[in-house]
Amino acid sequence: MTILNGIAASNGVAIAKAYTLEAPNLSFETKKVDDVDKEVKRLDDALAVSKKELEIIKENARRSLGDEHAEIFSAHLLVLSDPELITPMEDKIKNENVNAEAALDEVATMFINMFKAMDNEYMRERAADIQDVTKRVMAHLLQVTFPDPALIDEEVVIIAEDLTPSDTAQLNKQFVKGFTTNIGGRTSHSAIMARSLEIPAVVGTKTVTEDVKDGDIVVVDGMDGEVIINPTEEQLATYKQKQVDFEKQKEIWAKLKNEPTLSKDNTHVELVANIGTPNDVEGVLNNGGEGVGLYRTEFLYMGNSDFPTEDEQFEAYKSVLDQMGDKPVVVRTLDIGGDKELSYLDLPKEMNPFLGFRAIRLCLERDDIFRTQLRALLRASVYGNLKIMFPMIATLDEFRQAKALLLEEKANLKGEGVDVSDDIEIGIMVEIPSTAVIARQFAKEVDFFSIGTNDLIQYTMAADRMNEQVSYLYQPYHPAILTLVNNVIEAAHAEGKWAGMCGEMAGDSIAIPILLGFGLDEFSMSATSILPARTQIKDLSREEMASYKDEILSMGTADEVEAFVRSKTNQ
Repeated sequence: MTILNGIAASNGVAIAKAYTLEAPNLSFETKKVDDVDKEVKRLDDALAVSKKELEIIKENARRSLGDEHAEIFSAHLLVLSDPELITPMEDKIKNENVNAEAALDEVATMFINMFKAMDNEYMRERAADIQDVTKRVMAHLLQVTFPDPALIDEEVVIIAEDLTPSDTAQLNKQFVKGFTTNIGGRTSHSAIMARSLEIPAVVGTKTVTEDVKDGDIVVVDGMDGEVIINPTEEQLATYKQKQVDFEKQKEIWAKLKNEPTLSKDNTHVELVANIGTPNDVEGVLNNGGEGVGLYRTEFLYMGNSDFPTEDEQFEAYKSVLDQMGDKPVVVRTLDIGGDKELSYLDLPKEMNPFLGFRAIRLCLERDDIFRTQLRALLRASVYGNLKIMFPMIATLDEFRQAKALLLEEKANLKGEGVDVSDDIEIGIMVEIPSTAVIARQFAKEVDFFSIGTNDLIQYTMAADRMNEQVSYLYQPYHPAILTLVNNVIEAAHAEGKWAGMCGEMAGDSIAIPILLGFGLDEFSMSATSILPARTQIKDLSREEMASYKDEILSMGTADEVEAFVRSKTNQ
């Protein structure tokens, strides 16, 4: 029996035989070739077969995981068509008379290393995409079988160094009961997909591939981040009971699906969901979401070959509003640029894209793009309860400019005889410390705040949360973060406005009692987190949690805050 500790990535307990998902042997010899045209054709054929496979995987992902996750494979397909990557490979074959394997490896490695060295999350993800895609192409060149998790036909726990997006998208939850990897974190593609599939996962164990053999019995505890290899009979019984308890817990959560979110002292807060596409609405409704707190509209733009038209955007927004009925839908305007690139939008390369030309900064500069989106949103507004939110607002002037463009397009549409709702609330994401500090001034002009803690934390702590060397500074419970959050909520309430939160912190079981006590009105999270959060809030008193606010804000460290909350909430 061996116990490994890792990162709890997806809730639940899995018990099954180990199935090691081994990477194929992709070693090759560099050779000189005489017929370069034939070698280029070998490369092109391998690219073509890989594209066909990825189209199938993308469609499977769309069916099982939804549009947002399927878009990962749009990015993979773009890699296989990118002339900046493919042309140098073909040139290398022609100019150096080397075999396709050598050309593929050298060019791909150059790009992977270049992207890995970049200091932002989006670019590092591109490195993983290129690695995943080019391995598939290499396997076809070498005529080696590429791992196919879709062929698994018995109950297993998958063991791997890491799971690529294409691996995870092929998992059949009927047979794959859980997985565990050597590397990865809660925000990796595989972890996010595991939560969507609702299969237990523990990542970042470092050594699981060395410690497990095919056929070993493995327990994956996705709640506590433990992996038990060949458990004793006593341990097996304990974890089987934990499985039963978790299923009972899910049944309790399900009973609250159609209930309002009320605290123990009968205070109502809204539990809403973050979505990326209209297909995600089904998950919101199935999990008892009281609305949409963040619709990330950039998924309409990513994976496309050109900007979506006004009509295409209108149909997407109308679909979400129709499905949600009278429930609120907060749509974030385009948050692209900087670290989120579009292949068809030529932007300057930046030293620090997280602090660069992106989101509202890009939209105010390129108001042709912005106006198209605003018109589509305004046209859709009559089909539901629409609220519009501007991202990355740093100054009052930015908000005023964005609002003025919105009102101008509203007047234009009315002048054209198009119906537009007159009840659209206009708010901002609070993700820049300067905005949180002067929230009182903003609260006089906005209709609502939604606190984007993912960026607010890394900007406040000056720590890239994807950089492992400084990840210890990504501290949601740090008193500096809590002070800013409290400042925003108090500022909103002073002006009779509401405050929500749409960062990961909103669904965090330690943060929820703190935020309830601070008076947060709306918690927006992944759909599968809604019912657990509703269950937790049902047992919390807002008045009691509010009585701890001053004590919490006077603490010196995140650890002190966490220990205090655990002691008061029996967590």
